[in-house]
Amino acid sequence: MKTLLHFRRIWLFAFAPAALLLIFTAQNHPDFAEWYANTIYSVLSRGGNRVTSLIPFSLMEVLIVLLSAGAVFYMIFFIAKIIHNPGKRKRIFSLFVLNLLCTASVLYFLFAVSCGINYYRYPFAQTCGLDIRPSSKAELTALCTSLAARANELREGVKTDQDSVMRLSTENTLLTAKKAQAAFDSISVDYPLLRAGYGQPKPVHFSRVMSYLDITGIFFPFTFEANVNVDIPDYSIPSTMCHELSHLRGYMREDEANFIGYLVCEKSGDADFRYSGVMLAYIYASNALYSTDPDLAGQISGTLSDGVRRDLANNSAYWKQFEGPVATAADHVNDSYLKANKQQDGVKSYGRMVDLLLAEYRTKKGAE
Repeated sequence: MKTLLHFRRIWLFAFAPAALLLIFTAQNHPDFAEWYANTIYSVLSRGGNRVTSLIPFSLMEVLIVLLSAGAVFYMIFFIAKIIHNPGKRKRIFSLFVLNLLCTASVLYFLFAVSCGINYYRYPFAQTCGLDIRPSSKAELTALCTSLAARANELREGVKTDQDSVMRLSTENTLLTAKKAQAAFDSISVDYPLLRAGYGQPKPVHFSRVMSYLDITGIFFPFTFEANVNVDIPDYSIPSTMCHELSHLRGYMREDEANFIGYLVCEKSGDADFRYSGVMLAYIYASNALYSTDPDLAGQISGTLSDGVRRDLANNSAYWKQFEGPVATAADHVNDSYLKANKQQDGVKSYGRMVDLLLAEYRTKKGAE
């Protein structure tokens, strides 16, 4: 009977090739990936998110703690069985490996259907009508100048603490999360593919741990949750929330999630969100200009107001305290994950957001 059960368990291996087939099809047929994102994934993600949204805390955190404890217990149990059953060590080890492979096969399939296919859908620029093309240094300079001026303007309308550093106007981050949800529901009128009907992002209790790992947010595909590090400087929390909600809606590429986060913040009508989105956009655009012309980037940086400078300095000081081997290792893991999903620039793919910003800037200038 036990042998039969083990034989049946082997069929769980079928999930791995099924996942590979889906990913391969999506890689070679973006039309399939786009169809999947707008049909099957939309149903799965909204249904799953509605269920997990009934839980006020991050289910991801609970699962990670339980699974970590379970993994430790399982290893202890396995080692104990090996020690106390010397005549059955080969069989025990084989079952241990079988269980691991079966679990990995099922998890990989769940990853594929809950977010993996979405990496290969049509680019957001294509579906929303933005014209991505090579840009001149003059265009990039104009974009940076515009964003710096916008940041200065919006900084006047936000709250500050005793050190004159920006602070969120809401009493707690749960209220900010509700604003992020409302902002996405509103923008879905103009951008139908950014569908309404999803829950709010979830603040992570162990946010400080995320900072040590150099992580600001995580979309957890197995629970369809957008999890956000709320220990980070306040000005970056709204845009981070919108970034993770972009992933929840099926836009997995980091450059696109950054741009969508900025777009939602800018159109939200909320002072905190607008400032957060523009600051995100300015940082990426300014970094791109700095790599081309450091002096010119420095000149535009010199036009930033004292308030904006304080927020940027506070952000730099915050992340400096977490520099070390743990953050470096986490960054390498993230880099490998992005490359595994065909974002060949790895963490550098975050910088490609600038092309989207330039395309939007040209569209605005054309409308004017």
